[in-house]
Amino acid sequence: MKLTTCAIGLLCSLASASALSADPINVSSSGSVIGDDVLYSVGGGSAVTMGSAGNMDSISVGGGWSNNLVCGNMNLSNTLENQLNGATAGFQNIMTSVVQNATGAVASLPALILQRSNPALYNLITNGILQARLDFDRSKGTCRAMANRMADIAGEQMGWGQLAEGQAMGKTLTTTPDAVAAVQQVEAQGGNGGVTWVGGNQAGGSGQKPIQIVGDVTKAGYNLLNNRPAGDPSAINKDTCKNGLVCNVWSTPAEASAFATRVLGEKQQQTCNDCPKTVTAAGVGLIPLIQEAYDKKLEALQGLLNGTKPMTAENLNAASSTSIPVTRGVVKALQDERDQDLLAKRLASEVALADVLEKSLLLQRTMLAGSKEPNVAANNLAVQTINQQSTDLQQEIQNLKLDLEMRQQLAKNSPMTIIEREKARAENSRGVFHGDPETGRLNQLQSPKTNQ
Repeated sequence: MKLTTCAIGLLCSLASASALSADPINVSSSGSVIGDDVLYSVGGGSAVTMGSAGNMDSISVGGGWSNNLVCGNMNLSNTLENQLNGATAGFQNIMTSVVQNATGAVASLPALILQRSNPALYNLITNGILQARLDFDRSKGTCRAMANRMADIAGEQMGWGQLAEGQAMGKTLTTTPDAVAAVQQVEAQGGNGGVTWVGGNQAGGSGQKPIQIVGDVTKAGYNLLNNRPAGDPSAINKDTCKNGLVCNVWSTPAEASAFATRVLGEKQQQTCNDCPKTVTAAGVGLIPLIQEAYDKKLEALQGLLNGTKPMTAENLNAASSTSIPVTRGVVKALQDERDQDLLAKRLASEVALADVLEKSLLLQRTMLAGSKEPNVAANNLAVQTINQQSTDLQQEIQNLKLDLEMRQQLAKNSPMTIIEREKARAENSRGVFHGDPETGRLNQLQSPKTNQ
């Protein structure tokens, strides 16, 4: 009967140990902790806050600012007609009554005949055209100044369009030396030509690939760190990687880009006239990634503990990170640990934290390398965005560090004091000598009774 009970108990313990639960660490789930001081000395249950989150949806903005080259929509012909016909101020303010008489003459007589038949009227109209031209140039200059001020406030919304316009002007002047014709051609084209982006290709324009700043720069950095062209999309196998820093973590530039955009989000830019200029997607940060890594590390670790997975180097690596390796000795010690469930989960949380932080620091280095790509480095708008994203990532890492340190400090505060005081009381109780409550009672028992 005792053997049967022991066998049932052993089976139940193995079943509970083999349950792959990735729930948050719950101290009460396995009864009282054998070594409470161990629990609080390591900082409590999990290393940092963990939880899941889905990917954020993209948000399109900038539809109202899609006409980035607004000044190119100005029309000189309409300006002249409105000036001479009195529809707008300018020449009308100079000689209103004469303009009204000039309208009919201009409609019926060619300029040469008008000059011969009425030189004064011809000169008046010529001066009116000159005045209208001056007003047009002044208005266009004012529009350009307003656009520049708006670019200072709106930042990338207008800046990318101005960059596309400037590059288009440079290309147009190489084939069209006529300055007036070049300006007209650039204004008609707008931002449809896009800008020069990673690898020297045009992007962001009409029919071109959108500019995905975080993803494209991360891909470029991945390739540059592996001594490849910035736009190479191919994978790197383990033999070619040769223990490389980046290719050991992500086998393709797309994997590195997916990690970056999930953590940091994405900022997509376009310069074409009839498309949204900016499309943004928020990142989820590092906490959901730590939760996902924790689930995988705990599953691998529990497989080693319950014997369902052999203790091979590959299985040990699956439960480890680069900075916190799980060795055979650690697994053996946990197998003999009476509070195995709690400590295994704590170990898995620390390994998951280390794994995600390692990837985050490597992502920072990858983005820094990508920002040195010539076409990216020459684009101050892109460099500013990458620097801001790198700062955000560094802040996320600092928040995790603060969370870890705060948990350790709080867990070592009141809980450890309570446990230490309880231990002190227990030690003191062992040294108390309980004396005889009645003095000389033993002597009285041993002495013979006397008759009273």
